[in-house]
Amino acid sequence: MRISMWVVATFLLAAVSLEAQARALTQNQQSVCRWGSDIAAGAQASKLSGVSLYGARKKLQVRKFPRPWMRMTALGITEQTYNSASRLKPAAVKQTYYEQCVRHELARR
Repeated sequence: MRISMWVVATFLLAAVSLEAQARALTQNQQSVCRWGSDIAAGAQASKLSGVSLYGARKKLQVRKFPRPWMRMTALGITEQTYNSASRLKPAAVKQTYYEQCVRHELARR
């Protein structure tokens, strides 16, 4: 029972720490990390449901993006997701991507 409480406490501390780190980012940086995590989660969902990389890329090609750089970035995220052997659920991929994006943005400072 003690190990379970330790795991829960560790998880909560990590979540609070990540939230504090995310607040240190600008609104734009947070938005970009959220957007990228959504793309990664969508790509993972497509991969797990059997959609080919070609099919996933084709969906992104016809999608409208508000910024010019977003299409190529989304294609890159999707390709990396498909190349990964990961079978994680899309929600876990989304969380992992967001956490790593926040860490990356903070390290760039």
